[in-house]
Amino acid sequence: MNKSALLLFLIAPLGCTGQSDSLSDASTSLAPLAAHILWEQGTERAFSGAYWDHFEDGIYRCVGCKAPLFSSSTKFESHCGWPSFDDAIDGAVTERPDNSHGMSRTEVICAGCGGHLGHIFEDGPTTTGMRYCINSAILDFNPSAEP
Repeated sequence: MNKSALLLFLIAPLGCTGQSDSLSDASTSLAPLAAHILWEQGTERAFSGAYWDHFEDGIYRCVGCKAPLFSSSTKFESHCGWPSFDDAIDGAVTERPDNSHGMSRTEVICAGCGGHLGHIFEDGPTTTGMRYCINSAILDFNPSAEP
């Protein structure tokens, strides 16, 4: 590969993320695990994150863009090792099919920055029947009553 093609190969993905300059700047200050999860669809080990067993009142926000994602009123103990919610704040997340790793799942994405948050499953124990299984490393908790 010639140097021009290599340079284009390395730079082009940065320009095609749809992120604003401020999001790009913010992502450089993220912890390596958070950046890996948000921008490379990674995950953290079960039971290793700060919020899997966290049950204070407040709002969980995206570490990438600070958008409010989930209210603590929708959080429940699912015994899966990741924070679990039965609903997202209106307009906070989008979903898309994820057929990676030989599984058929639905990926949850931050509507604010396009970062990977986790997956949603239709096995939740609450009336919604949903379980948003979200990585702690991409969450920032803010104690408050409203988003």
